[in-house]
Amino acid sequence: MSNRLFQGIIHQMSDAIDRTIGVMDESSVVIACSDLGKVGDVFGETALETISTEEVCVADEYTFKAFGSRQRPVYAAFVSGGDPDARRYVRILAVAMENIKQYYDEKYDRGNFIKNVILDNILPGDIYLKSHELHFDSDTARVCLLIKVSDKNEVSAFEVLQNLFPDKNKDFVININETDIALVKEIRSDISERDIDKLARSIVDTLTGEFYAHCSVGIGTIVNSIKDLARSFKEAQTALEVGKVFDTARDIVSYNNLGIARLIYQLPTTLCEMFLKEVFKRGSIESLDHETLFTIQRFFENNLNVSETSRKLFVHRNTLVYRLEKIKKLTGLDLREFEDAIIFKVALMVKRYLTNNSKF
Repeated sequence: MSNRLFQGIIHQMSDAIDRTIGVMDESSVVIACSDLGKVGDVFGETALETISTEEVCVADEYTFKAFGSRQRPVYAAFVSGGDPDARRYVRILAVAMENIKQYYDEKYDRGNFIKNVILDNILPGDIYLKSHELHFDSDTARVCLLIKVSDKNEVSAFEVLQNLFPDKNKDFVININETDIALVKEIRSDISERDIDKLARSIVDTLTGEFYAHCSVGIGTIVNSIKDLARSFKEAQTALEVGKVFDTARDIVSYNNLGIARLIYQLPTTLCEMFLKEVFKRGSIESLDHETLFTIQRFFENNLNVSETSRKLFVHRNTLVYRLEKIKKLTGLDLREFEDAIIFKVALMVKRYLTNNSKF
């Protein structure tokens, strides 16, 4: 934000506080001060990271109070002296600076604007007006990726992603909550879905391989208008949720590749329960043990090929045929028949969806 904004507040408050007052940035450089000769000076012994947002700190004959993000303050107010009055003044100064910073961020910060857009915190009619005010190109192709970090790590995934995408005019890295980070990426016309998948893979490999922070990435669809970014973000959320239910092994899930899983995920649970009762008239799906379900999974993975499946399972072909006959007897479905196999595959997915819903 503009340092002149801080300087204007300092100038107004200097008449009420008969002390040297000012603001320093994260590099301990004075960016605004009632004594203009000190602007640009460095507090050599006072690092911003050592100053708590909760408490005041006295050093270099000054009293400091950090403000900004609670996790990582980016500014600190300071008042000359270390007496109780200095402590009181610096708290007042920090509150005033924090309020003006929030006002500036809400009105002029592009990242905050994009966050409000994807979270639907801004009226559709105001989006184009605000983008024009911020000189924001509203009709450029963009895509939303949602990165969910599942392991707590000393390394900040948010900072890592900011370093991976340093162009703050085109790419926006947004903290959604403690585990979710959104990336709004501007893309060229020659970029394909495969290129976006490669980008997601590089994010996962960087966070997991270099920083040991396990994560998964949901990819929304490409949109050509800023008002559609919220839809792309919701699609990325849906991709992660559907992937968590139907394909837990994948760490990158694209909304465009969800297939039938997306359809099942959108069905009411009552309809799903009716479908299972209709499919398994002879016996419940719960009657199938773990070994049988594992056999079915491998049979599907090998395209209903009995010989190939028996080879992969290291069992005799007749043993596999016996198991398939057992499944047919229990369920009435012959998995060697294409139509029955499709019904059974969908039924397994529906069952997984219902099981996941019952946990919440």
